[in-house]
Amino acid sequence: MTPVPDRPAYLRIADALREGIRDGSLPQGTRLPTMTELCAAHGVSEIVVRQAMGLLRGEGLIETRRGGGTVVRVMPPARRVAMERYRAVTRPLAVPETTFTRDQRISWEEYRLDREFTRVRADADIGALFELPTGTELLRRRFVFHARGEPQQISVNYLPWDLVGETPVSDPAREPWPGGTLAQLTYLGHPPTRVEESVRARMPTPDEAETLRMTGGVPVLAITRRMLAGAGVMEVCRDIVLPADRVILDYSIDL
Repeated sequence: MTPVPDRPAYLRIADALREGIRDGSLPQGTRLPTMTELCAAHGVSEIVVRQAMGLLRGEGLIETRRGGGTVVRVMPPARRVAMERYRAVTRPLAVPETTFTRDQRISWEEYRLDREFTRVRADADIGALFELPTGTELLRRRFVFHARGEPQQISVNYLPWDLVGETPVSDPAREPWPGGTLAQLTYLGHPPTRVEESVRARMPTPDEAETLRMTGGVPVLAITRRMLAGAGVMEVCRDIVLPADRVILDYSIDL
């Protein structure tokens, strides 16, 4: 049997630190050993340690602070509480918020939304989700959601053009809109009465991984959503894309 060659030293150092971060022995905010200490502990040069630190930095696990050394990044996972998140933003808003800002527990000032609006025609899949004919005109909106300067979520949603065309909802300059899509549909006179979501796990596309600054090997959760007002489908979102290592999906079911 051919012996397995030893892993390079920088990978072994990165493995040890990564394991400590994931098992909690190196909690978020913890200052890591200095370069000199890591070199002595592992019997390697600074170049090797820098390679290991660069790998962990690229994975988003650590950050270097001016005057504060290198620390484990503080990244509390967002909690996406399925049963309550939509009800919350339908109530009167004391401060501007959306379901995303609530999930991330951030203020309006810590929220940024990149957007791209285009007018398209429904393909067979989107048409079926809307229960409309293929070719129906739609407004397609692609959003990248940022919390505290970091990209955390992508969503691509569709609205019937005959509902939103030539209204403020079709104007990208009006984004972000307090209350999000729920509030927009209510503004248009069609407050949603039902939200349907289906969740699947998959690997990110190259564009998604780059946009969300994801490390290799991490899957995403892809959520397809429909918002209905009565029997009519007002919005289809395919997909809401979330890095699986940054979010917890919470469900509660009353019996």
